Amino acid sequence: MPSSDIAAIEAVLQTYFDGLYEGDTEKLARAFHPCAHLYWDKDGVVQDLPREQWFEMVRSRGSAKSKGLARDDRILMLDQSGPETALAKVACQLPPRYFTDYLVFLKTAEGWRIVSKVYRADIRE
Repeated sequence: MPSSDIAAIEAVLQTYFDGLYEGDTEKLARAFHPCAHLYWDKDGVVQDLPREQWFEMVRSRGSAKSKGLARDDRILMLDQSGPETALAKVACQLPPRYFTDYLVFLKTAEGWRIVSKVYRADIRE
């Protein structure tokens, strides 16, 4: 893996973490390709949410930062399978929800972008 690619992917992940914590959809838009979708399981049914619908939810819920919630985001694993594809497993939180995300990256003309997010959340009181 070229270190320049890893550094670029890590920078996108930091933008993602900042955007998530701050509720900043402009930052999230820099991390997520316009075609990106989010997927999760709800009662045994796969849910599919386009990026723009997720951004509407982010804008409406208020930020973790503005609520003074604790921040803890980490890259758990990063794997680059070729010059244009990569996968990251990350942990982040919006208490009381604690997330594990699998983020699929493609290297585009604009640089590395997340094209897919599959996640699960634990609720902890």
